[in-house]
Amino acid sequence: MTAGTDDTQPLLGPFTGQRQQGYSAPTAGPGDAADAAETIVVDFDADGDAENPLEWPTPFKWGVVSLLACMAFTVTFTCISVVPLASDIVRDLSASANPSKSASVLLVTIWELGEAAGPLLIAPLSEMAGRRPVLNAANLLFVAATVLAATSRSVPQFVAARMLNGLAVASNVLNPAIVGDMFPSDQRGSPLSLIFLAPLVGGAVGPLIGSAVAQAFGWRTVLWAAVVLSSACEGLFLTCFRETYKVAILRRRVEKLAAGHAAGSRLRFKTAFDDAEGVSDEGSPSDWKKLRDAVMRPAVVLFGSGVLMAMSLFGSLFLSFFYIYSTTFSDILLDVYELSPVAVGFCFTIFSAGSTLSVFICNSTLDRIYVRMRDAHKGVGKPEYRLPLAIAGAFALSLSVAAYGWAAELRLPLAFFVFTGFAIGVAIMLGMIPVMAYVVDAFGLFSASATTGVIVIRCLMSTCLPLATTPLVDMYGQGWGFSVLAALVLIFAPIPILMFRYGAHWRKFSKYTRDA
Repeated sequence: MTAGTDDTQPLLGPFTGQRQQGYSAPTAGPGDAADAAETIVVDFDADGDAENPLEWPTPFKWGVVSLLACMAFTVTFTCISVVPLASDIVRDLSASANPSKSASVLLVTIWELGEAAGPLLIAPLSEMAGRRPVLNAANLLFVAATVLAATSRSVPQFVAARMLNGLAVASNVLNPAIVGDMFPSDQRGSPLSLIFLAPLVGGAVGPLIGSAVAQAFGWRTVLWAAVVLSSACEGLFLTCFRETYKVAILRRRVEKLAAGHAAGSRLRFKTAFDDAEGVSDEGSPSDWKKLRDAVMRPAVVLFGSGVLMAMSLFGSLFLSFFYIYSTTFSDILLDVYELSPVAVGFCFTIFSAGSTLSVFICNSTLDRIYVRMRDAHKGVGKPEYRLPLAIAGAFALSLSVAAYGWAAELRLPLAFFVFTGFAIGVAIMLGMIPVMAYVVDAFGLFSASATTGVIVIRCLMSTCLPLATTPLVDMYGQGWGFSVLAALVLIFAPIPILMFRYGAHWRKFSKYTRDA
């Protein structure tokens, strides 16, 4: 069977005209020979298949990664740019000179609530309908929610719009899964590093640009700028993004083959994944059953794998320190070091510089470590080979957090205090990137649902743990308060060590994990 050019994917048009195999040879099953001959298992051509995402041209794959990174930047920019403006927004919308502090906090944290709920639907639907339709639908909802926020006339309306923004964030959960769709295990480090770098840049420039634009043109202009950015990204997704989920691609191929045969034909086409989905010869599950199973899948995958639960807690703890840092750094600089707001804004970029350095470290070493350890084990690769950097990041984060607190407590030189923020940025990403790479490698077809488990736990912990920071500091002071948090990191530090040593054995107890 020969594929025609995909007019919806102009960048891949010349490539999709190559030869591809429509189905494999009939596969015998447990039934009699006559019945078995009627079933044809559809799969990619082992000799080369233009629709197989792993075989797409490398420039096109990196073009897709760049699109994902652009949307990740836009999402973070939209989230972070209004954080320093929260009080002004609440004051403007409530027409009060003394707005409620809780309203300002809710305006910021409600995003995390939406972002915790959204992946529960986005990830499983992407495994049922494919990445492309779900990603485009989520991006369109994100644009609409940002427009609603920009035109809000009351605090409740703005808060609702922000929750919808968080609900529509598809990049966090689908980006690692899409990378896993397109790249083999030993090539995922670099694209994952780029995808993690983009939101760091958005988080770094968001407060600076947001404050400057709001001062000159008002806070609504900041949101309209976000609308323009997100709309431009979605336009590129609609024209240049191609389905990457191989199950959805093969099911579409099955539909085309079935439509090409007479209604009375005894031939039956199915993919190699239909048995895992519970598709029997009597027919496929109903759409409602598929949807129910898809929505429940993240919880089923999360609670069906002790490995995923442990890694979710570890990764969530790491990212929580980004919010702890963001909510304490400016206060310390203003109250302890008595810097101006402009200087505080500049110091925020130091954290992003540390995170960027960590991304480059992962980019240059993550795949090399994996390949070297695979070659040392007779060419057998395991997801656990992603974890050495996470182990180093755990101990680095603990030391950095303790130094951060004591630098503020003892009023050490400003340069040293800012450097501790730089070190925290390095340590956080040094732990997060390998964890996400591990999840993608270990969970295969269920990587989107597994990533959702990490994100949901992360959002909940990122909302709760920063709330405990102020009571700790009030009770014990900056030094001992942050030392308690550093000790918490040390408690969780053995998780990647144990996974590195025993993870391959523990993964056998869950049907959702596999050897890579």
